[in-house]
Amino acid sequence: MDLKHIRNFSIIAHIDHGKSTLADRMLEITHTIETRKMRDQVLDSMDLERERGITIKMQPVRMEYEFAGEKYILNLIDTPGHIDFSYEVSRALKAVEGSILLIDSTQGVQAQTLTTLNMARSGGLKIIPVLSKIDSPLSRVDEVKEEVVKLLNCDPNEILLVSGRTGEGVENLLQEIVKRVPEPKEEYKGDNNLRALIFDFKYSNHRGVIVFIRIIDGKIAKGDSLIFATSQEKFIALEVGTFSPEETPADFLSSGETGYIVTGIKKPGMARVGDTITMAKNPLPAFEGYREPLPVVWASIFPEDADDFAELKLALGKLKLSDSAFSFEEESSGSLGRGFRCGFLGMLHLEIITERLKREFNLALVITTPSITYEVLLMNGKKEKIYSPYFFPDDASIKEVFEPWMSVKIITPATYLGNILQLLFDHEAEIGETENFGDNRSTISVKMPLRELMRNFFDELKSVSSGYASISYEMGEMREANVTRLDVLVADQVVPAFSRVVSRKKAEEEAEQAVEKLHEILPRQQFETKIQGKVLGRIVSSRTVKAFRKDVMMHGSKVVGGGDVSRKKKLLEKQKRGKKKMREHGRVNIPQDVFLKMMRSKD
Repeated sequence: MDLKHIRNFSIIAHIDHGKSTLADRMLEITHTIETRKMRDQVLDSMDLERERGITIKMQPVRMEYEFAGEKYILNLIDTPGHIDFSYEVSRALKAVEGSILLIDSTQGVQAQTLTTLNMARSGGLKIIPVLSKIDSPLSRVDEVKEEVVKLLNCDPNEILLVSGRTGEGVENLLQEIVKRVPEPKEEYKGDNNLRALIFDFKYSNHRGVIVFIRIIDGKIAKGDSLIFATSQEKFIALEVGTFSPEETPADFLSSGETGYIVTGIKKPGMARVGDTITMAKNPLPAFEGYREPLPVVWASIFPEDADDFAELKLALGKLKLSDSAFSFEEESSGSLGRGFRCGFLGMLHLEIITERLKREFNLALVITTPSITYEVLLMNGKKEKIYSPYFFPDDASIKEVFEPWMSVKIITPATYLGNILQLLFDHEAEIGETENFGDNRSTISVKMPLRELMRNFFDELKSVSSGYASISYEMGEMREANVTRLDVLVADQVVPAFSRVVSRKKAEEEAEQAVEKLHEILPRQQFETKIQGKVLGRIVSSRTVKAFRKDVMMHGSKVVGGGDVSRKKKLLEKQKRGKKKMREHGRVNIPQDVFLKMMRSKD
């Protein structure tokens, strides 16, 4: 099809603003999916996505739409809304010419919306502002319209109104996409001048890596010899096709189209989001702006059963083939055995990967407390990067510690401003400008340590603002940190999975909370178990989990009785010696769910 009949667009919005529901209605109206096969969140293919009602992996789809007597191809990329996946959103935006800015008319503009909007604007995309959920009794169309006009400096008549639930306004939106979104442009003419942008990929056991691409220049057919511009890996296109939304083979893909290529590659690290595919015999330069997604949060993952180590390694390798954003490398711990130190884009990304390991590979895991990267300057002049709290050096050997800070933007109703400012103070934040943002809302610009952002900040922000505040953030500079290591001892043994790096000012408070929480959730053992919190070289909090008590007066099925005091004393003394021996030599059994509950800020 010629370029003037192709429209490539994405939907960008804050989490839970109705992207997937709107996509469902588009698929129905364009008859891309038969009504009998329709279901809610049809583009969310993972069970986890459907359970949580969020988009984790982006999903492209090709729709055919007739307007003014002509047929058009509409290529939609539904993107994740959660802040952890902002790099995936940025690559999706490189593959389109226009974007629907979807704003929930019951909530208004959210902080994450601003971040994604800035990405789209910097990429020169045509923005179509759309208000969703207009059928809701809580809808505030006029007030939210004012916010959007102020945000985009646009005419109020340009703002479209839709309801993903009822389908109202969706037909008009499709027509406006045809009218407003520019047609694709070619930089290099000719079929042999191929450049295709990878915006996502997945892995198939039978067909290897399948890359999702937008062809900017040229043409790809089955059997073509191709190359990845970054990894320089060559491969043959075993199959090419489009998404309807299932993978549908085609003879070829040409300039302006979105589709997939089956590569047959079965080794990790070759395909990367943002890389460029070009012809092996006539390679063209890669697109600008490619970067490796950098881990923000680190956690170590160990198999509960040491025999499952090889299986865990295989599972991580398979997940890496379909998710290039997380990294892992082997490590070992004295008490936990062999495992892997893994890097994630954020806390949600960590939860998703660990949940997939359990569901898809049936693995029982021990997960350490999530941490960030610290740069430590030692007294001997050496500089080290510390990814795991357990390996954070003792205070005596440290000269300086540096940690990452974040630039944060919060949007909140003005009513909650006082509560939020107090929360920011508690989390060591530097508060910048506070501005009015229409409809009695304010924006706060903040800088704060990533360590504090991870310390239950999101839950607390939602709590103090009754769920109305929203947040976006991006990585800032490294700054000097006043931190120390907190260790949790169980039966006098340090449990590496519970170690964490905390602020010196809050060290004792954090130790008390960690010990109290573990005391609540650790099952009772056959012997009395002491739980202690240790910071700055001393024990600062301690609790004891009482032992199970077996009634040794019951001997077999008979009760030791008849006033035989010496016999009773003898049995009790024997039990006491046994308990002492177990306390000295016994091993505390810590179930997997205890590690998971300690990892989560609230259970």
